[in-house]
Amino acid sequence: MEDIILKSMPEDGVMQVSLNRPKQRNALSNDLIAKLAEIFEVAWDSSGVRCCVLVGVGGVFSAGADIKEMEADGINAIDNIQRKKNWALIEQFPKPIIAAVEGYAFGGGHELALVADLIVASDDSRFGQPEINLGILPGDGATQRLTRVAGKSLAMQMMLTGDPISAETAYAAGLVSCLVPSGRALEEALKLAVSIAKKSPIAAQLVKTSIKSAYETSLSAGLEVERQAIRQAFAKDSHVEPMRKFVGRKNLTKTRG
Repeated sequence: MEDIILKSMPEDGVMQVSLNRPKQRNALSNDLIAKLAEIFEVAWDSSGVRCCVLVGVGGVFSAGADIKEMEADGINAIDNIQRKKNWALIEQFPKPIIAAVEGYAFGGGHELALVADLIVASDDSRFGQPEINLGILPGDGATQRLTRVAGKSLAMQMMLTGDPISAETAYAAGLVSCLVPSGRALEEALKLAVSIAKKSPIAAQLVKTSIKSAYETSLSAGLEVERQAIRQAFAKDSHVEPMRKFVGRKNLTKTRG
């Protein structure tokens, strides 16, 4: 079986996961989604992995779902129990995920980028949901995730026309967190991942949990999630060393003054 996913640890605490189907423009076959879920499951409790960078090889993030599979298997290609479980595992991965997007992220590839917590994109990249051009609609979460992030109007435009948007438009809509020159998305995403990996892993996971709850609950329920999360941070002593260092720096400054 071909190596459809490449995994490496380019920096301490950072796992790089590369979609490796360049001839298919990194189309998300069921095998690829399963392998991706397997990697995340192994990294779930690994103390050596604190942040993940997701990238596509060949200058393209992903062209979307595997059309050949859909043509052959119909709805079962994307609406099967195992694929649903694998998508859920990827989405529920507790550690921060950064998508590094070059070229384009279309269809299911865009939906995969939406599952990431941050998107670093090259300034000439594009994002799109072209499913309507095939007589269907997104089936891996875009109608819900994109609408929550970018708003109803832009989501409607992208899914009703099938036309892609520029990286600049995606950035303005809050879909992309950082724009970088062409060819540097992975480099900048890794720098960001290294910065995150140096923080308290417990706090980072609790931040992710709390922010994601804002898209799934009422304000009052989300605030309670936040309160419970900070209680956990204190209970697990994730604050002890950082606060001790901070106070030490403050005292040192006063002494020198």
